[in-house]
This record gives sequence, structure tokens and C-alpha cells, in this order.
Amino acid sequence: MFGPRLPYRYDHYTWLEMRDVVKRDPQPVVIIPVGSVEDHGHHLPLDVDNFTIGSICDEAAKRAPNEILLLPGIPYGFETHHMEFPGTIDIKPRHLEDFVVDVTTSVAHHGFRRILLADGHGSNMPILNIAARRTVLETEALCAAFIWPSIIPDAIKQIRESPRGGMAHACELETSLYLHLNPDAVQMDKAVPDYNDHKGSEFHWQDLQYGSKIVFMDWWSRISKTGTIGDPTLATAEKGKIVFEASVTELVKLVREFRGWTGMPRRDLH
Repeated sequence: MFGPRLPYRYDHYTWLEMRDVVKRDPQPVVIIPVGSVEDHGHHLPLDVDNFTIGSICDEAAKRAPNEILLLPGIPYGFETHHMEFPGTIDIKPRHLEDFVVDVTTSVAHHGFRRILLADGHGSNMPILNIAARRTVLETEALCAAFIWPSIIPDAIKQIRESPRGGMAHACELETSLYLHLNPDAVQMDKAVPDYNDHKGSEFHWQDLQYGSKIVFMDWWSRISKTGTIGDPTLATAEKGKIVFEASVTELVKLVREFRGWTGMPRRDLH
């Protein structure tokens, strides 16, 4: 590591110290950020999903260092549908599921009982959902998964200018957050709106706020010409600050609630 040891970093403790950490009552919630390396339009770097979820988790841990234990992030995700865009790194679904479960079951093996999978990439969510369920069924821990926009609906509603479909990928939302966190890495002069989706469908659309009625994902090159879906030209750093602060605040709230959940006894009703 560079710099001082941080009390909220799982991997900054020695193994001897970890025996004491797990004995805390109540225990800290172990958070595992999961991101991706993929196209994000013409204006954003490939690290958007890793950078945004990592920044949210790190700031939440700084604000609640005794309640959160943050693991190094898992930087690659399920990306087969994005592979026609250069630079994308793809992990097949079963590999990712098993990898995540190997991490969570290791954490549970050492005695931690509350684990959150913090997602930065939409296509990871079905896999992380199964990984969380397997963790609950295969260990004594409780494990849940979430993608960060899902915990801040009010903040998104507050800043949104784009219509349905305007907040899907490298969009008003993600670009605003990146502008707040690191504006020098955003090439706004190259940002263009791209709504090249299934326009007019009553059942399917892409949006991080307004979920469609059915679950469907096509090859990305069929539904986006630029790697963007949405309107990044509406993004501002001010909007990004609002969603970042809301995401951090809500994550800390989630940790505090989840930390206090009590496991109900199982019952065999045969």
C-alpha cells in the first residue's frame, strides 16, 4: 500500500489483527465493489464503472470507518455483448459468479456475517444476485447486491433533464458523476446523445432509473453507434455532486440497517 494503513480497508490488517476485527460487536459490513472495463461512449474512459463504484464505496467507508470493511474491487465484469467495442474485457457469467462466490465464502469462512456486493455495471447484476443468494445458502452470512443508481431514486429525479432512455450508459447520470469526481478525464467536446434503442416499445427500453417491463439485452453494437445510450450532453459536475453525495449517504444508511439485521431461524416444515 502507499501511505498510512486505513482502518476501513480489509486488506490493510494483518492476519492476527483480523481475528480481532471479526470479533467486533456488531461486526462491520464487508463491501466488495464490482465493476468493469468497457466502452463508455466517445467521451469517457473505459474505467467508468470501476471508478464510480470504487469512489462511492471508498467515501462511504471514510465516513463510517468502524462500520464498513472495504475489500479491493473486482475490476472485470460480464461484457460479451460489448466485445465489438475495442478495449472491453469480458468475464463469462459462470466464471464471474464462481469468482465472486469464492470471495464471499472466504469472507464468511473467517466469520464475517454481513456482506454487500456493490455493483457499478448493469450487466453484472443478474450474476451478483445469484452470487449473493448462493452466499446466503452456502454460508452462515447474509449477503445482498445492489447497483448504485438503485439506492438514490430521489436524487436522480432531482437532477434529471433527459427523457426515458437518457440515463442508460455513458449518459447524463454517469457522465455527471465522472465530471464531479474527475473532470479532467472527461472529453465533453466528444459527448453526443445516442438514443439508438428500441424506440416506441411498450415493453423494453434502456434506463438506469426507469426499468423496462421485460429483461432483454441485445448486442451493444446493434443498439448503440457510439457506445453511449442516453444524453451525456446534459451532464454537469453540479449534478454529479448531488448524486455522489446521495449515493454515499444512502450507502452508509444501508450499511447501518444491514448491520443490524438479525438472522431468523430456519424451519423444516416437512
